[in-house]
Amino acid sequence: MTGLFERIVLPVVTEEDAETTCDAALDRVADADGRVVAVHVVEKGGGIPDKASVEQREERADEIFSVVTDRCDAAGVPVETKLTYGTDIADAIFDVADDVDATAIVFSPRHGSRWIQLLTGDVAHSLVTKSDRPIVVLPDTEAN
Repeated sequence: MTGLFERIVLPVVTEEDAETTCDAALDRVADADGRVVAVHVVEKGGGIPDKASVEQREERADEIFSVVTDRCDAAGVPVETKLTYGTDIADAIFDVADDVDATAIVFSPRHGSRWIQLLTGDVAHSLVTKSDRPIVVLPDTEAN
């Protein structure tokens, strides 16, 4: 039987998010002799101009992936990074999970008011309600 943390997709948004998510997940992944596929989704505007250039977005993703790679290397966990683009962030994460045959999608909830989440679309809610594979929501280790 395949373990839940054997091959996880780890969505990351910012450097701080990458730190928080890695802190919460990597011990579990290491204990399972698993590996991480970190994904950063660049949200496309669907016909409206993007807020930043492709080059700026790719540089930002490299900075975020650097945090994940450093943390995974320190924990002895194999890591792969994937930069993807999409108008629906959750669907883009699901596509990566399908591509790598992930055993689970693992994340720590992002901070922010419920109003902002309602107005901008709650990716976490979409992940939890629309996934065809296990979703593991880990607590922020600093918040506890």
